[in-house]
Amino acid sequence: MPTEIWQTPIEVAVGGGDHFKTVKNSREALETLMTCWPERGGKSFAIAKRACMKSLSGEAEHAAAARAFLEAAIEAGILRL
Repeated sequence: MPTEIWQTPIEVAVGGGDHFKTVKNSREALETLMTCWPERGGKSFAIAKRACMKSLSGEAEHAAAARAFLEAAIEAGILRL
């Protein structure tokens, strides 16, 4: 399974904002979406989940998954700048 590192890691707040996690590839992004996300659901969450799965299966580019994950983090209010 591909684990290509994204050009720019994305840092998000997890655990109610008490901890931070740096996401560096589609596998880590999918794990974060499924285990650490504050609220499952919403358009950006679904798009990011789908983009990460497609990236891991080789159907989409890793950069597309990174962009989708970034948008989902912004929507969820957990992106750490």
